[in-house]
Amino acid sequence: MAPRRAAELFKERHPGASSYRVTLYSSLAATGRGHLTDRAIATAFAPVPVEIDWQADVELPFHPNGMRFEAITDGVVSPPWVVFSVGGGALAEEGQPSAPPVYDLARLADILERCKRTGQSLWEYVEEREGAALWPFLAEIWAAMRAAIERGLKQEGVLPGGLGVARRAWVIHRKMTIAGSAPNRFELLYSYALAVAEENASGGTVVTAPTCGSSGVVPAVLRYAQEITRCPDEAVLRALATAGLIGNLVKTNASISGAEVGCQGEVGVACAMAAAAAAQLFGGTVRQIEYAAEMGLEHNLGLTCDPVNGIVQIPCIERNAFAASKAFNCADYALLSDGSHRIPFDDVVAVLWETGNNLPSLYRETAEGGLAQAYRRRERARKQS
Repeated sequence: MAPRRAAELFKERHPGASSYRVTLYSSLAATGRGHLTDRAIATAFAPVPVEIDWQADVELPFHPNGMRFEAITDGVVSPPWVVFSVGGGALAEEGQPSAPPVYDLARLADILERCKRTGQSLWEYVEEREGAALWPFLAEIWAAMRAAIERGLKQEGVLPGGLGVARRAWVIHRKMTIAGSAPNRFELLYSYALAVAEENASGGTVVTAPTCGSSGVVPAVLRYAQEITRCPDEAVLRALATAGLIGNLVKTNASISGAEVGCQGEVGVACAMAAAAAAQLFGGTVRQIEYAAEMGLEHNLGLTCDPVNGIVQIPCIERNAFAASKAFNCADYALLSDGSHRIPFDDVVAVLWETGNNLPSLYRETAEGGLAQAYRRRERARKQS
């Protein structure tokens, strides 16, 4: 998403160019083909040709996901524009001031103290800071999430990319429907999360919640929670506001970029967001909601990002399904308590950042280590036998 948006912005600045050149660095280059980055950039510049230079061995200081754009007109190359994909479709430039924060408080502990003082719920704090325009926007987000689930449940066949990964959402949902018995939690959560993750893997429209690679977790949990509680969409939108607050706090104080902190920043944060949303929909207090989010993130600490062949399929798709289940378990567990616990959410966010910085680059979306390396070893052995 971010590379395409960057390409569109650059094309607006240089509309008359005869061609463009884009250099992708480090993680973005290592996994760019698997993320369909080249296709997204080419689409943004079409019909003007674009040359893509893949520099996986070069990492720019500001962030692993670096991009360099150049426009070529009559042989003259424009000054380069260097920009970074920092997660969730967002762009950032090194040294450029960021936009002023929407929220006046950057720690969940301070927000909880405010809620205690004012009697507000977390979603009311979000509404206060973002204004009434928040709700039509979240309604659009929820509609897109539901649409992604519905599309994914109807699709079958092999996903693109060459790994031979078959869609499973429709299979699970079909078996559940044919059986005729009341579906259990896991069947529904798995099918919903897989449906969205498979849509993402095939280039479909999804919501970054917080990223494309983790986009199946929050929609799956929200849909199942709505089905069992029979709550109106208004309640779901409020839960989405709370989930968004959790994701933004992590983005502010750590990172949601797999290239920067590993999959703990993607699936781990999605799990925390979904756990908070579920706890709220089940009537949890603000302390119980914080506890659910804390557990959702805590129990994903250290999760590496090692996509096989750089494609967002193995292990990414299954991780969405299991994280959705874990999010529900965290909400259940938090609601069995009074919300008190020893390590607050803010501390877990700090540990996520520390852990991510200590992870070798092999495990931060470079597809050079972990499961990606194990797959390559197996493929080499298979071809030699």
